Amino acid sequence: MSMAATVVLYPSPGIGHLISMVELGKLIITRHPSFSITILTTTTSFNTGSTAPYLRRVSSATPSITFHHLPLIPLDPASFPSMEAITFELLRLNTPHVRRSLLSLSTTTTTIAAFIIDLFCTPALPLGSELNIPTYYFFTSGAGCLDCFLYLPTIHQNTNQSFKDLNMDLHFPNLPPIPAADMPKPMLERNSTEYECLIDFFNHMPKSDGIIVNTFEALEPRAVKAISDRLCVPNGVTPPVFCIGPLIASSEDRGGGDVEECLTWLDTQPSRSVVFLCFGSLGLFTGEQLKEIAIGLERSGQRFLWVVRAPPTLTPVLLALPDPDLDSLLPDGFLDRTKERGLVVQSWAPQVAVLQHDSVGGFVTHCGWNSVLEAMCGAGVPMVAWPLYAEQRLNRVLLVKEMKLALWMNESESGFVTAEEVEKRVTELMDSEEGKAVSDRVKAACEGAREALSEGGSSRVALAKLVESWKQS
Repeated sequence: MSMAATVVLYPSPGIGHLISMVELGKLIITRHPSFSITILTTTTSFNTGSTAPYLRRVSSATPSITFHHLPLIPLDPASFPSMEAITFELLRLNTPHVRRSLLSLSTTTTTIAAFIIDLFCTPALPLGSELNIPTYYFFTSGAGCLDCFLYLPTIHQNTNQSFKDLNMDLHFPNLPPIPAADMPKPMLERNSTEYECLIDFFNHMPKSDGIIVNTFEALEPRAVKAISDRLCVPNGVTPPVFCIGPLIASSEDRGGGDVEECLTWLDTQPSRSVVFLCFGSLGLFTGEQLKEIAIGLERSGQRFLWVVRAPPTLTPVLLALPDPDLDSLLPDGFLDRTKERGLVVQSWAPQVAVLQHDSVGGFVTHCGWNSVLEAMCGAGVPMVAWPLYAEQRLNRVLLVKEMKLALWMNESESGFVTAEEVEKRVTELMDSEEGKAVSDRVKAACEGAREALSEGGSSRVALAKLVESWKQS
């Protein structure tokens, strides 16, 4: 194999998926600079988070990563039932363009050493064997979640009801029982296209040359063992799994917003005293829910930094939202009464930098996996788990019951969380024995992450093994 081999990465368009795939690319060229990286990016006609400015920043900061933009496939968000449905369809229609890109790359560069795809990019999996390129999945969530996804086709065969109607716990290899209602949102309705697509993706994962996971062995030892002992694909092959994480975005990667204001304000607060509330790129609350959060925070007496987005209007989440009008959204006088100990920022905060700040002692999170890793690896910040979409309810069960790195936020059937519950959990996190125990475990996990990434650590070894396999092929 000549030295100029390229590794092609193909992420799905959501900002969370894109960021961790870019970090994987950076990791590969930092540790193994003989490779070059090409990332295929999908142009969307709907909002997937702030992807364009992010890609511009990465291109200028890391010239050794080349972005190859796939042609726009115009789809009308209004004719799809969900964000997932439009994304899956777009990635299906992308496949001929991806094939063309792989062909032209392999004629212009020397070889494509490996093709690494996101779970949602499964329609491109057959291209690898067709073009004789080793093809891997990069799984952007944790090993516990991968354990579930690999095992879900087995559960699918053993039941004929929708998860939303199954009032029972599901049992996955080596994991705590997980309520059927906590399965990923797009899978709750068995007869939906989203459900069908996902089961199809899960069935295809074992057919790849390997699965790269953004976690480290010591964080999820039971799940990693279940997968490598082949318990998750009982009637089939389990490909090799490479736990190479935690990969988290470096803090300077997300410009914009009132970066300075947040960090300057945190500088004035005592060590480990502030609870940070932030809910991901697509986490939106109704006006009513925002008021409950405000009342709960005020009653708790805790110091807080809270990122507030405009509530969902009649325009679907697929379109970018305006900045929120805080005065009309929050209770009368709330900002005045809490200005000594709280800061509310509109729409965006530099999450990585905030979580690494010495003043931050707790994090109320939507349980997106990137956010979980950022909290853990930043400075070992304990969490309250308040899931909103995607696989976040599943992450909550794993975070609270298996890893014990978070407290559980209780919501009503409809998903509503009361002011009392907000007050109770925030206080418990910042100011109780239970909160301290969680905090100690997160600090130990933070230490484990550092070890995994250091010389001779498990994640460093896994990456070396992975790259070695490309050099052989």
